[in-house]
Amino acid sequence: MSSTSAVSSARDRLPGLDGIRALAIVLVLAYHLFPGLAPGGFIGVDVFLVVSGYLITALLLAEQQGTGTIALGRFWHRRARRLLPALLLVGGTTAAVAAIVGGDVLVGIGWQLLGALTFSSNWVAIANGASYLEQSNPELLRHLWSLAVEEQFYLLWPLAVLALLALPHRWLRVAAPLALAAASAIGMAVVAGDPGTDPAAASAAYYSTLTHGSGLLAGAALALLRAPLMSARTTLGRIPAPVADAAAAISTLGIVGAASTLTIDTALAYRGGIAIVVVFTVVLIVALDHPRGRAAAIVDAPLPRWLGERSYGLYLWHWPVLLLLGAALPAVDRVGTAGWMLGAAALAASVVLAAASYRLLEQPVRRHGLAALWRTRAPAPSPVVQHARLAARITVTATLVALVALGAGLAVARSPGGSSAAAAIAAGEAALREPSSTVRPEVPPRPIVTTSPAPEITVPTGDEILAIGDSVMLASAPALQERYPGIAIDAVVSRQMRQAPELLRSYAAAGTLRPIVVLALGTNGPIDDATLDEVRSIIGPDRELVLVTTQAPRGWTDGVNAQLVAFAERFRAVELSDWRSAIQPRLDLLAGDQIHPGRAGGLVYADALDAPLTRLAALPRIADYLRAPHDRD
Repeated sequence: MSSTSAVSSARDRLPGLDGIRALAIVLVLAYHLFPGLAPGGFIGVDVFLVVSGYLITALLLAEQQGTGTIALGRFWHRRARRLLPALLLVGGTTAAVAAIVGGDVLVGIGWQLLGALTFSSNWVAIANGASYLEQSNPELLRHLWSLAVEEQFYLLWPLAVLALLALPHRWLRVAAPLALAAASAIGMAVVAGDPGTDPAAASAAYYSTLTHGSGLLAGAALALLRAPLMSARTTLGRIPAPVADAAAAISTLGIVGAASTLTIDTALAYRGGIAIVVVFTVVLIVALDHPRGRAAAIVDAPLPRWLGERSYGLYLWHWPVLLLLGAALPAVDRVGTAGWMLGAAALAASVVLAAASYRLLEQPVRRHGLAALWRTRAPAPSPVVQHARLAARITVTATLVALVALGAGLAVARSPGGSSAAAAIAAGEAALREPSSTVRPEVPPRPIVTTSPAPEITVPTGDEILAIGDSVMLASAPALQERYPGIAIDAVVSRQMRQAPELLRSYAAAGTLRPIVVLALGTNGPIDDATLDEVRSIIGPDRELVLVTTQAPRGWTDGVNAQLVAFAERFRAVELSDWRSAIQPRLDLLAGDQIHPGRAGGLVYADALDAPLTRLAALPRIADYLRAPHDRD
């Protein structure tokens, strides 16, 4: 990201890099802004890292060849002029806007700004237990973790290059970073473990420079091998141009395929998925550099080049803009058509902001330093006017900086101790700890009066219900206890449907399964019919099942709900509690994550159970397990 347009001559002599950056930023934007479009679009960051490692190493080698040394101070100064202006603008401005919007976007803003200013966002996130996999309460500046990884690389790698150049053989210089890249990839696979059961370990593996440095090191090794900006560079002249173009096409398709199939919460991403993307990117860089190839001209067409040159700004702006829009419009659903419209609005705003930042701030400061902010090109008619213009520019700049700093300070001062979702979950946990949560008061059952001469139907009481769920049910626990006194609730954060069979077996072994089982486990990942069939087998023919639909701005939600509806339609003793439809008109009753209900939302959650429980009460208590799966009559 930060290597965008490092030098114009490098861009001319290293074909295809802007196009590769354009591909990378498109994948990242698709991943964040348009739910479900590119479930593995996070790998765009790894494409960026390979390009950065390659270009920075190439520049260091060219400087060493041209001057006989590497001026470390000058290198770090150039990096600071390239990165800091846009970073300070985005961090300060979005924090100031967050102070106005308020709510969950301010959670943890203090340590996020500290991490941004010290280029240690990834380590600060790890120290604070922030989870990259947790989508419920994303931090406003979460995406700066990758910039921190790059900056740490820029700090240490020039020293490493000086040491590598002292080695007598080129193959040793290449083998050293390759070995480190392999060690980093292996470290990620080992540390991440199983993201489904230990998301904290997976997040640490994803954030850490040590385990997420394979892309930077692989790009650096490629530059050491090919020396692309040096007079003695290695070329691909002996390889036929059509072969190079085919390799470019295949590697591009491989990257896009990975973005379409990988997901951040599965082990495959950490156990080879990201490493494969790194390999594809290395192949793509080499293939685009063929002297007679046509692929580079395609990927460096005007539009890709424009996107590539502004990819740093697009990356910086898009994430906080999306979160701020969502916080300012809490009633707008973040999935489906409404979610895509929100993403499109964030994309449009990010493109405008990135283009303005690139032209008015990033490029002038990079070329002329901070003085470019108040320098004017138009000649002044007199020294007095010239000084007046300069004074006005300095005053405006200083005022804007002061306002942004004041806004960021206000954001830190207004930062809440925790998110609204965390507060709702904590209230549910407190309710379950109360002794009254396991004892049903003497409350008479609520009769349902029917207009037909049929016998009166009695809604099941709480002591007939075992409810197993995730954090959404946990947040709704106070309302469920109030509506169904004596209900047994077993709900924990991050639980998934695949854990339900084991839980139900433990209840069955203890003899504590109740006549009605309620399952609400679709928030944290996809489900499959085999798991649901296993659940029915465990609870047996004498019990009934209620499945609760899911409300969450996540890519798998629609698929989960479709499966639940289809499964409930197959069996007479399986009913559906449509929580999603019930809460859709009142998304403002949910926490800022549009997932967890507060007090009023919990009452809607409890209300949504009435209809399926009433339908089950109207059925004769007979087993349907021997009936055909499609026969509900």
